[in-house]
Amino acid sequence: MRRLFGFAHSASTDGSPRCGDPTGWAKGQRVRQDWEPGELIEVWTLLEDDMKRLRNKSGANRLGFAMLLKFFEVEARFPETDGEVPAAAVGYVAQQVKVPAQEWAGYDWRGRAATRHRTEIRDAFGFRANTEEDQEKLAEWLTAELCGVEMSRERLAEAVVARCRNDHIEPPAPGQVGRLVGKAVKDFDAQFCRNTVDRLSHATRSRLEDLVAGGEEGAEPAGDQATTGGGRSFFTELKADPGAPGLESLFEEVDKLQRVRRLELPTDLFVDVSEKQVDAWRARTSKEYPANLERMKPPMRLTLLAALCHVRHTEITDSLVELFIQLVLKINTRAEKKVDKELTGELKKVRGKEAMMLRVAEAALSEPSGTVRKVI
Repeated sequence: MRRLFGFAHSASTDGSPRCGDPTGWAKGQRVRQDWEPGELIEVWTLLEDDMKRLRNKSGANRLGFAMLLKFFEVEARFPETDGEVPAAAVGYVAQQVKVPAQEWAGYDWRGRAATRHRTEIRDAFGFRANTEEDQEKLAEWLTAELCGVEMSRERLAEAVVARCRNDHIEPPAPGQVGRLVGKAVKDFDAQFCRNTVDRLSHATRSRLEDLVAGGEEGAEPAGDQATTGGGRSFFTELKADPGAPGLESLFEEVDKLQRVRRLELPTDLFVDVSEKQVDAWRARTSKEYPANLERMKPPMRLTLLAALCHVRHTEITDSLVELFIQLVLKINTRAEKKVDKELTGELKKVRGKEAMMLRVAEAALSEPSGTVRKVI
């Protein structure tokens, strides 16, 4: 077995070549266009079995088949356009099949021959074309298994390509993969919102709604949701970090914590959800204005608010501990400074204190083994 650019090329038990890992296509990258001579030989050389498949082909079809075959070996997919195939590779393969490189431009991508070529190449590698049913299953798999733990759509797309490779299915085109991932994420979000809202009591839902009620600029909630100072709504205040260490900041954080606790969020609200997922929803909420949240559908709004309050409950508790420690240190420092100042003041009241202190020091040095009372 020898390792090629993206794939391990070898003979399988039935004599067909094998495919390995894709080269970054799932990330939206294209096959690189710059190739050194040694790399061309390593990756794009046609082997004996490859040449056998070219026996009944000539001209543009011969070169086109050879290019699709090697490209599929490298990428586990077919190129979308002829420009996606490196020009250096076209020239190198053209030399091997003894067809002018210019014939590549004349290859009919949508013709019957190209369709037959793709089928033959898939069969050679033990792959098959993907179907709508395959794409639906891939979206369902993403929704159930990966969307809850992976936030990056790029990595979700990579997972789709890897899954297709493992199942020996030709992956959908990049645009289709992107839409497939988008659908999976949308389905997961909808299910996540339903599960979250189902775990909230009617009272908790009402209290969460109150956080953004009348959220338009200039409007202020009343009663339990009234602002504690500075003209900000509790929703805005809830997102803010604590102020400078001091009693005022400590009391403000205590008030925040009490208000969050009054929401009565279930302790197991996100017990089966990854911390990364909850943090992502909390981050989304932090960027929204109350008026924007009010315009959302209730399941989405309630889930965003619940995620924010759930995470902030822990963060506020931690900040209270930190504020308390800083406050204690601040009090201790002030106390020490006060004691030092009082001692210094007492010393200043004694006349000739410098001379007296010098004599005490000299006496202590002259009789180091004597008693304190006797020496002084």
